[in-house]
Amino acid sequence: MTTTICFDLDDTVVHYPEPYKNIVRRAIEAHGIEYTDELRAVSKEAFYTVFEALEPDPYRQSMAAVVEAAGADTDLDALVETLRETEFASTTVPDAARDSLTALAADNQLAIVTNGIRERQVAKLDHHGLTDLFDLFVASYEVGAHKPDSAPFDRVREELPADEYVMVGNEYETDVEGARNAGFVPIHYESGDDGGPDLWDSIDALV
Repeated sequence: MTTTICFDLDDTVVHYPEPYKNIVRRAIEAHGIEYTDELRAVSKEAFYTVFEALEPDPYRQSMAAVVEAAGADTDLDALVETLRETEFASTTVPDAARDSLTALAADNQLAIVTNGIRERQVAKLDHHGLTDLFDLFVASYEVGAHKPDSAPFDRVREELPADEYVMVGNEYETDVEGARNAGFVPIHYESGDDGGPDLWDSIDALV
């Protein structure tokens, strides 16, 4: 029996040990802009307005809103790149995840199913040297809908025929309910204090 095991990316495979607001703070302060609660709200609102509508460049639009609200004379392209570099450098992959993914890839088809922009999300995997472990990468922007919509899951079925599909993710509504409604076996990932082994034990037991 063939099995395709799908993983959410952010906070499932690639972890964020600190709040994202800290990443934004360091990025904008590196360009001489004072971080305030007001700028945090401006950044967050601008990002999600664009992101939820699947409109282009949510990170750039978010930083553009920050620059405008701060009245700063800042190179926007440089700020956007600083945010990207700061974010990637702040992420980690638990050793348990890396080891288990390598083992699982030997006998199963693996896929990433993520809400996000393909180029940026793939670059996170590249940053951690994990890209080659996955047979398929599905980003919501390329299928025209975010999870829990069925479109990302449907793309997996189209590209990777299998007898059974499993979806592992940390968000209950988007990952678990979305997967269940699409006919996938869901695994809800709730990380332990050490950031990983509980998830991988569950997957090993299932497959």
